[in-house]
Amino acid sequence: MKKRQPHRDIPLGNFEEEQGQQGFYGRVSHLIKEKPSTRWTHIEGNLKPRLFNLAKFKKEGWIPLLYNDNVSLFLYQLEKADTACRMVDGDVLYFCHKGSGVILTEYGLLNYSEGHYFMIPKCFTHFMIPHSKSSFFVIKSLKSHFREPDRGMLGRHALYSSNSLIKPDLKALQNYLKKHKLEVKKVMHYHQGESTCFTYKDCIFDVLEWQGDLFPFSLSMEDIMPIMSHRVHLPPSVHTTFLTQEFIVCSFLPRPLEEDKSTLKVPFYHQNTDYDEVIFYHKGDFFSRDNIDKGMMTLHPAGFPHGPHPKAFQASSHKTHTNEYAVMIDSQSPFKRTKEISSLEIPDYWKSWK
Repeated sequence: MKKRQPHRDIPLGNFEEEQGQQGFYGRVSHLIKEKPSTRWTHIEGNLKPRLFNLAKFKKEGWIPLLYNDNVSLFLYQLEKADTACRMVDGDVLYFCHKGSGVILTEYGLLNYSEGHYFMIPKCFTHFMIPHSKSSFFVIKSLKSHFREPDRGMLGRHALYSSNSLIKPDLKALQNYLKKHKLEVKKVMHYHQGESTCFTYKDCIFDVLEWQGDLFPFSLSMEDIMPIMSHRVHLPPSVHTTFLTQEFIVCSFLPRPLEEDKSTLKVPFYHQNTDYDEVIFYHKGDFFSRDNIDKGMMTLHPAGFPHGPHPKAFQASSHKTHTNEYAVMIDSQSPFKRTKEISSLEIPDYWKSWK
């Protein structure tokens, strides 16, 4: 009988490749091939899969990684409190990779620790105070605002409930300022690659109360519930955590693998002709990749098929669960690399599919 459902009943020894547009949301075709789509023997030129070991960055401050007209990616590291800041160019999504501490905002105090997202709307003042050395993977949206994904027929509590979005605690902020006798009078404004410092006569955190539906918030990865199917492997887009008009942010989390014997358990080979894909590896065992450590980041530009390493197919036969924590960004505009990450690239990454 002819195969009717993608990612299932793939003839033994053959391989499936998905070719599509608009990420995993648009039109697609599924090709059955005799050999893996990643069987290249040599790549000469700039269009290739790339791997960067961000864990080797030791300096503090803002380190630019990748960028285009819609989104910029940074590594932000600090051991002691920096200056309060405002991101004038757009919303900022922080992901805490290491450390713990507090974030002071005009709306209240937010606690942070490893595995937490923090969304700070455009132009909102915030002040990070680490309790231990901290490292953040940062996603700055330059043209549109972060929003929650549509849940559709799954219902509005799928993925994560609105109760999982933690609001700032204004009373905790007031107590913190009083306890530590802290007055924040300087705010650094970041705008179009430049910084401008505003100095105030009094502490800027003087809000007595607030109301409304626009505010900073945090979301823990532990409060995200992955959508699963025991009969078919779902596309990465089903793990969308936040999105804008130009890119999406997905969270890969531990989950049971598909149980149906005729179902592909590893990510399928795919060629998204409209999206560049970036994955930041937080912790765990990313079983579709080989020799990936926490703190690494991959870039798979649009233009060629990619997918799991050969060892992942072998391992999937006896694995029942994944044990991975990672953040993925799919961008409609191609990413450009900064000079800061060039020295951290592992140049032979493209050979890892051999």
